[in-house]
Amino acid sequence: MAEIHGTWDARFEAVAELISTSIDTGGDIGASAAVTIEGDVVVDVWGGARDAAGTVPWERDTIVNVWSTTKTMTFLSGLLLVERGLLDLHEKVAAYWPEFAQNGKADIEVRQLFGHTSGVSAWEQPVDYGDVVDVAAATARLATQAPWWEPGSASGYHALNQGHLIGEVVRRIDGRTLGAFFADEIAGPLGADFHIGLDPSQFDRVAEMTPPPPVRVDLATIDPDGPAMKTFTGPMLDATVVSDSAWRTAEIGAANGHGNARSVAVIQAVVANGGRLGEVELLSSSTIDQIFEVQADGVDLVLGEYVRFGMGYALTSAAVPYLPDGRVAYWGGWGGSVIVVDLDRRMTISYVMNRMDEGVLGDVRGESICRAVYNAVGADRS
Repeated sequence: MAEIHGTWDARFEAVAELISTSIDTGGDIGASAAVTIEGDVVVDVWGGARDAAGTVPWERDTIVNVWSTTKTMTFLSGLLLVERGLLDLHEKVAAYWPEFAQNGKADIEVRQLFGHTSGVSAWEQPVDYGDVVDVAAATARLATQAPWWEPGSASGYHALNQGHLIGEVVRRIDGRTLGAFFADEIAGPLGADFHIGLDPSQFDRVAEMTPPPPVRVDLATIDPDGPAMKTFTGPMLDATVVSDSAWRTAEIGAANGHGNARSVAVIQAVVANGGRLGEVELLSSSTIDQIFEVQADGVDLVLGEYVRFGMGYALTSAAVPYLPDGRVAYWGGWGGSVIVVDLDRRMTISYVMNRMDEGVLGDVRGESICRAVYNAVGADRS
């Protein structure tokens, strides 16, 4: 069996075994998984290789692009401003970012950026990869657009631009960019190795990403003028961009965060533990409660799947039977990464990897790890 490194409590032996088996069978090239309970790291494992050829071992400090799992870090940044009384999630976006009021967006509220209900789920054409990594210019473009559906009426996954939108609200309030704010106020105090905008000095420890298989979609079934088509082609992104230095260094708060399972789990443990981790206190219970204010509950206009969105994070539902009911929030990233934040058990579960599979928001590998953890803690998921 593939050798797994790190530490784990005996009751979570199955997590290490799952990673080992997945590497042996080709499900993973390299991966890491972590679990925290009451703020303590009870699982911190990694194994496999960080390159596609399998020649460079995945180390304790290996980091990787986690795609949309990054969004949970952007949500936490916004919630910190809520905690400090500087941001009201029910206020108009234009109160903080006046230019956003253009073209019918004057009444869009900040919560609608968090809950994917703003109607601005991507960029109008023409747009390409180079436009997106110019974060300031790309953000300015979003301010000029009209919504693609009635804001607040339904969710439409803000796949690539949610970090631009929320990040600009953060910048208008605080003066720092999203990546700088997150580094100074969250990752730094927690000693967590997660980055929104990666310094080139860190490139040599980034795992090489293997793109997913081609998406099998019948384009004839998709409305060419609908939110789904316009979002996934605005722009259509090739997964190989993660190796580009412009992508790595940009602050794309929806998609280009770099970290490992440990850093993801530790940061989100602040939420799971009621706002405090060790000596670092970031949020109060009243701010955390807002995560569970339902923003959308139905079939997402972009994903075409049922999702129940709270304030940024998705909330448990029949669509995720491997998670228990209760105060549990989650999200995942293109190709497989996942983070679960369980307030009832004061627990987080994270999995990140460098072989992308077909899933847009996590896949069976992360699901299997979640099931193993919940089996170990005796949770009822019926």
